[in-house]
Amino acid sequence: MISKTYIETMARYNCWQNQSIFREADMLGDGERRKDRGAFFGSIHRTLSHIMWGDTMWMHRFSGSDLPAITDITKSGELIEDWQELKLQRSQMDERILKWADATDENIGERDLSWYSGLLQKDLTKPYGLLITHFFNHQTHHRGQVHAMITAAGGKPDDTDLGFMPDNIEFRQL
Repeated sequence: MISKTYIETMARYNCWQNQSIFREADMLGDGERRKDRGAFFGSIHRTLSHIMWGDTMWMHRFSGSDLPAITDITKSGELIEDWQELKLQRSQMDERILKWADATDENIGERDLSWYSGLLQKDLTKPYGLLITHFFNHQTHHRGQVHAMITAAGGKPDDTDLGFMPDNIEFRQL
């Protein structure tokens, strides 16, 4: 079972890593961010857009917030085309995730969550704890791809080790 502390820690980790990734991606320039680098979603920009899409979908399921403008996962890399808008929405999402994590109760992992999967075209019910773990794992997985693409392009994102996360991670606009 997951704990409230786990959820809060992972929300802070998400915020810390996004600050690092977006700082470095910002320095690359638009052409480098949009260059197809062979990742599943192609480019840095499209992968970051997909992460935003996934976070929006899961936060909708977890908290009832709005669905993304695009609900088709195959078009998720196109969710936010403008870099400045992607940064703004990423900042807003990170703040939303931090607030959601703070508001969760200690027993959230013991309940089930039901939702309709557009990908599988059916209703699903899974343990909330498993889905929250997936939510944070999905971010980390794709951010790892972005980290590798940025590093290959000459950027130097922060270390990704959870154990090295500073104790005083604070939300800030990207």
